[in-house]
Amino acid sequence: MSPDTVISIGQEALKTIALISAPCLLTVLVIGVLVGMFQAATSINEMTLSFIPKLIVLALVLMIAGSWMLSIAVNFALRIFELIPELVS
Repeated sequence: MSPDTVISIGQEALKTIALISAPCLLTVLVIGVLVGMFQAATSINEMTLSFIPKLIVLALVLMIAGSWMLSIAVNFALRIFELIPELVS
């Protein structure tokens, strides 16, 4: 196995991780900013006020996009498993 092969597999893994995590991270980021603006406007400093909406939105995103995220992860794993014979020889 050459160093170029290892680097390309690593790059593909990082791209897959970024693609899978992007919907969750971006929606939680948006909700966090909106709740933070609300807290700043109303001077409410309750920590659960920012945590609960993020948790609810994250659960919704996982319910909506979970099957898509799982299919991407499974396809990546299958490609890696198919590469094993080529990598060993």
